[in-house]
Amino acid sequence: MTTYAIGDIQGCYDQFRRLLDKLAFDPARDTLWIAGDLVNRGPKSLETLRFIKGLGDAAVSVLGNHDMHLIATVVSLGKTGKKDTLTPILRASDCDELIDWLRHQPLFHHDLGFSMLHAGLPPQWDFSQTLHMARLVEQAMRSADHPRFFRSMYGNKPNLWHDDLAKTEQLRFAVNCFTRLRYCTAEGVLDFGQKGPPGSQPAHLIPWYAVPGRKSLDMKIIFGHWSTLGFYQGYNCYSIDTGCLWGGRLTALSLDADLRRIDIDCPCQQKP
Repeated sequence: MTTYAIGDIQGCYDQFRRLLDKLAFDPARDTLWIAGDLVNRGPKSLETLRFIKGLGDAAVSVLGNHDMHLIATVVSLGKTGKKDTLTPILRASDCDELIDWLRHQPLFHHDLGFSMLHAGLPPQWDFSQTLHMARLVEQAMRSADHPRFFRSMYGNKPNLWHDDLAKTEQLRFAVNCFTRLRYCTAEGVLDFGQKGPPGSQPAHLIPWYAVPGRKSLDMKIIFGHWSTLGFYQGYNCYSIDTGCLWGGRLTALSLDADLRRIDIDCPCQQKP
């Protein structure tokens, strides 16, 4: 029995299935942890959703920014963006069923001594605060009033955590951390403009995982979202988005004691 963490798929279904073949993945025996962004930009988002949903308890997927955008498009926005490739899902006979399933997936998953999220954490949050905020957002996503939540989640402000933020602001801040964060300042001010690899950013910005004294330092965190960072293994952090969508690789990390990395080349190249 093996648990594998897999980086951003983004609709690259054929490459995903090839990686599972390489792993000899058996849903009766093994488990997948997927680091979010199941959909969008790639050619087969619908097939990806249907397959992962069909795995049942053999797969856990945290939600990424593209997954959240898909849900919002269906339940509240009613329109797609210029770069979206979501039309096959929107036209599918099982669209509502898929969106309901996706809406009930977590933002944060913890088991086997590891934590998984799509993007990052602010330096003020420890494990308890992280779990609390994830559950608050998940409750809002699953509530009867979820369309209102998805309409209100967009925006870059507030960009600094305070315990006295209004609830709507707390939820928006949390969504931005869990699904969009790459860089912040030493004080924890979030930045969403910089998407390049570490070393390319302005001097006042730091990768979220490298902020001195962050309170989540004792958590073993697996994350995706950052294709320009690629595979990275630092102290208690593991980046596994290796740019499948951009002609890079699709990566799996075995969560056994040896933390083996297994990946495949991906010709599923899109324009950034």
